[in-house]
Amino acid sequence: MPSDAGILRTSDSAFIDLLDYPFKPNYIDVSNPGCIGNGETKLRLHYLDEGNKNSKETILLLHGEPSWSYLYRHFIPSLKQYRVIAVDLIGFGKSDKPVNKVDYTYQRHVNWIKEFIEYLNLNNITLFCQDWGSLIGLQLVGTKGISNRFARVVVGNGGLPTGDVNVSDAFVRWQKFASEQTKMDVGSIIKRGVIREMKPEEVAAYNAPFPNEKYQAGALVFPQLVPTTPDNPSSQYNRDAWENLQIFDRPFLTLFSDSDPITAGAEKFLQMLVPGAKNQAHAIITQAGHFLQEDKPHEIVEHLIKFINDNPLPLCSKL
Repeated sequence: MPSDAGILRTSDSAFIDLLDYPFKPNYIDVSNPGCIGNGETKLRLHYLDEGNKNSKETILLLHGEPSWSYLYRHFIPSLKQYRVIAVDLIGFGKSDKPVNKVDYTYQRHVNWIKEFIEYLNLNNITLFCQDWGSLIGLQLVGTKGISNRFARVVVGNGGLPTGDVNVSDAFVRWQKFASEQTKMDVGSIIKRGVIREMKPEEVAAYNAPFPNEKYQAGALVFPQLVPTTPDNPSSQYNRDAWENLQIFDRPFLTLFSDSDPITAGAEKFLQMLVPGAKNQAHAIITQAGHFLQEDKPHEIVEHLIKFINDNPLPLCSKL
């Protein structure tokens, strides 16, 4: 249902009885730059807030494109000893969806997640990020003023491109494909990025946020926002972030899959450049595609818990 002419909000009825997604919705209002729509000053952002709310440890799960927090449904129950937060990016899941592609920019998404983290006053964050979650999350990890909120970082099939190095041929093909579409079969795209056989109910859950193509502006435009040339509007922001990531010495882990042509090999770049990655138990998740959270959620969670236990918070952070 439309909340105004330029913003759509998927009806709650679309999310009833989704398979393995029993979680309570939470919402905050984030800034509406440029007054998207009819002058509304806020956009509604959805997130899950599960597990132990009194834990000193917060795990922040950031999804990519064209998925939503449903991607992390199997992570959450296994991490219940921690506070676990999974966000729906603006344009995805249960969050508001601006109709016009021009209303989506890389930096707006970074600023929305920054605003979210600061509003909830999240600290001692262990970030798990994949795909666009990495583009947003890693820029924040590399940004002074918010970087110190992150205690640890885990990247799965992601990175922080500046446009100064060529991206994979697989991504170029995906970018070209997306640019030619006026609508997207989101469930089928997720299914093609997963090795295991997905259930029809799972595919339907990925389609649930998008009743029709009017809701898909974010999903359609995201591939075009990735910095693939040096003059991209966000390239300099990412270069600046990389300056800080190259001195980031907090624990940093890569968990890439063995069957993702889009990000294959990028883990070596992260391991080489981020000091916090030294001597960590980096792993390749076997028999897993681009959406490794779908293929091997329990294995990834085991790595994540071990990473947290092997790299305890400084005593001063536990007070």
